Amino acid sequence: MGKLENILEVKDLVTEFKTDGGWLRAVDGVSFNVPKGKTIGIVGESGCGKSVTSMSIVDLLPKPMGHVRGGEIFFKGRDIRKVPHQEFYKIRGGQIGVIFQEPMTALNPVHKIGRQLMEVLLLHRKLSKQEARERAIEILDKVGIPAPERRVDEYPHQLSGGMRQRVVIAMALACKPDLIIADEPTTALDVTVQAEILDLINSLQKEMGMSVIMITHDLGVIAETCDEVVVMYAGRVVERGPVREIFKDPTHDYTRSLLKSIPSLDAKQKSVLATIPGTVASINNFVEGCRFCQRMERNELDQQNKRPAFIQLSNDHWVEDCPVCNAQHQTVS
Repeated sequence: MGKLENILEVKDLVTEFKTDGGWLRAVDGVSFNVPKGKTIGIVGESGCGKSVTSMSIVDLLPKPMGHVRGGEIFFKGRDIRKVPHQEFYKIRGGQIGVIFQEPMTALNPVHKIGRQLMEVLLLHRKLSKQEARERAIEILDKVGIPAPERRVDEYPHQLSGGMRQRVVIAMALACKPDLIIADEPTTALDVTVQAEILDLINSLQKEMGMSVIMITHDLGVIAETCDEVVVMYAGRVVERGPVREIFKDPTHDYTRSLLKSIPSLDAKQKSVLATIPGTVASINNFVEGCRFCQRMERNELDQQNKRPAFIQLSNDHWVEDCPVCNAQHQTVS
């Protein structure tokens, strides 16, 4: 089988935020690809740069503080950082959809959900208001909202959390985009509704043939829904590759630590849950070298001032080449 064509290529992405103390780098040289029709998961602890990476792609960083300061973002072969603003607005929403993690903040509380769906359609598609309304009802039905003809005239507060998230998904899919960015789409939902939403995204992806970036801190979601995974720590990618390969044989010490922290049904009663020692350093104090070694206070090697190279282990498996973290993998193997 030939190599899949990438719909999105992110190369050396750098995103910074302006503060009173100067510029702070939240995303530091992130690179990954999204093949057509595949789901790529981005996973890591809170504050690692997952959401900032996704919002950098669609230019939804808080302004004027947040700025993409370097790197390239190729969507369907074009560097969208160089696309004029008016044209980029047509790409975002039309060709790239976003599912936000909190539907109550993603939806306008004073407008009916039908109007909000119609706004997306009228902005990106040449439809009359009546056609847009009919299309809105059709999309609500597709995402599993009962009685869409009635729900289209309701306000967000009249719907349950799961139904509101389905509306957000409907808005993201309204224009049949080629790429969906799902930014922790199940965070605010209970477990049973989470499963329903993930199944919905998966079935719609197969039906529409779109690619998905799944942002999450939940490794279970990654294992269930993704083809490849990008593991982030402190603004950087420490490992990326096929989900099965990385879950079976993780190379970087941080990836292994994340996987060990997953509770197991086979664990003995009253056994202690594994945790990752230490805390993530303040963004003001990030070292240039291995930032996981900084957390673990490993000072046996002078790695604080030299950024580890990002090396290829196999066709699609890449890892940050920290001699300390990867040496431990060799020992375990």
